[in-house]
Amino acid sequence: MATAEEIERRVEQADTARSAKRAAAAQQVGALAQRRAAIAEQLADIEGQLGDVLAAAVEVMSIEELATFTDVPAADLTRWHTTRKPNRGKRKRPAAGAEGDTNRGPSTARTPTARPAARARSGGGGVTTPDRADRAASRQSKPRARAHPTHLAGGGHRT
Repeated sequence: MATAEEIERRVEQADTARSAKRAAAAQQVGALAQRRAAIAEQLADIEGQLGDVLAAAVEVMSIEELATFTDVPAADLTRWHTTRKPNRGKRKRPAAGAEGDTNRGPSTARTPTARPAARARSGGGGVTTPDRADRAASRQSKPRARAHPTHLAGGGHRT
């Protein structure tokens, strides 16, 4: 039978080997993740440049025509063109005291109305009556009871 010292030495030896494998795996994953992030950034830059060039190109030719000239699938060209971020100028903020003034007084409450598409789906008239608004508000404020037996175990209510 092994002595206490021998057991301790064996455990340390096993831990050292395992720690070395873990460290090597973590280092490799870290290096690959950094490499992937750098390549992804380069790819995003290239796709942005493609989008900009395509935006200029579609003014003189169609995507389909460009696809025939370049042997690049039209779907790829379209994706690059439509996902590009247009260059936007900075928004100007209104001067103090202009339209964005917050000292105008309280706004009046309005009864919400349904959108035309929602009105067509629901079959309703499109206006939320006070009756409907009160019912909707009360449904939202009341906690829902759970009827599933697993929620009732141990005294019925969860706190």
